[in-house]
Amino acid sequence: MTLTAPPQPAVPGAATPPPAPQRVRRSRETRAETRTLISAIDLKRHRVAYLVAVTVTMVLFAAAFLYPLWWMAASALQTPAEFAEGKAFLLPRSWHLDNYATAWTNMRIGRYFLNTAFYAVGGWLIQLAVDVTAAYALSKLRPIFGRIVLGLMLASLMLPATALIVPSYLTVTDLPILGWNLLNTPWALWLPAAANAFNVYVLKRFFDQIPDDLLDAAAIDGAGRLRVLWSIVLPLSRPVLGVVSIFAIIGIWKDFLWPLLVLQDTEKQTLSVALARLANTSQVPQTEFMAGLVIASVPMIVIFLIFQRSIIGGLSAGSIKG
Repeated sequence: MTLTAPPQPAVPGAATPPPAPQRVRRSRETRAETRTLISAIDLKRHRVAYLVAVTVTMVLFAAAFLYPLWWMAASALQTPAEFAEGKAFLLPRSWHLDNYATAWTNMRIGRYFLNTAFYAVGGWLIQLAVDVTAAYALSKLRPIFGRIVLGLMLASLMLPATALIVPSYLTVTDLPILGWNLLNTPWALWLPAAANAFNVYVLKRFFDQIPDDLLDAAAIDGAGRLRVLWSIVLPLSRPVLGVVSIFAIIGIWKDFLWPLLVLQDTEKQTLSVALARLANTSQVPQTEFMAGLVIASVPMIVIFLIFQRSIIGGLSAGSIKG
């Protein structure tokens, strides 16, 4: 049986309380709109002008970025005499597709292409092994001087890359403790690029978002630190691992100055170094050199076009749903 309190009599002279507010269903017109630089009303009024401005801007930016690539690819289709004129053009006057095949054969691009691919894959694996373990230790193991180590790593990003060339070169010519000379070996490329401060920071920030309760539950089940890293942390970190992998491969593929210093043997040089060396000889026509540049650029362009969403999504990933 439910007891209800009797209604209280109204007190003379007392203020009558306002009625309870009623819920009013907001229509689409009264809903709050997202603030932008241009209001929705102005966009409706000047929709044509807005579309024209956006289209013109996109075309100009696309032309500024794509025309150099198109000029390089089209120059490889010309004859040496036409290329020597040095005139700007949209379409070449003659099309010689055999220049690409000739460049592949005469410049031995296949040999240097395989060298570069081997260096890129090896450097990618070593970077993942070093950077992932370092970021995992700084994020989850939390050593005593972890913050100091992380701060020193980030401080190294403030130094220009050219300032580290001489110390790195002296290191690979006489490896500390072991005394090995790593010139003309893949380790001269792999070891200096192994500890990448930017990759360590990106990985650590992602690992920080993984709940510790999940790792503690695995530890209670008997999983060790390495097992937790391999079975739990790495599967959850696929987006950021993809970003780090792309950066590692592209960084080694496009690098020029460091391979030029440490790979003095012509048979072991990367594609970028070999093309620069062959460009200084009079035996290679400029059109074939342009064809070699196009061939060297195609893999990285394809990788970027395929994984561009992964790059943006991996850098912005910072939480776990579930």
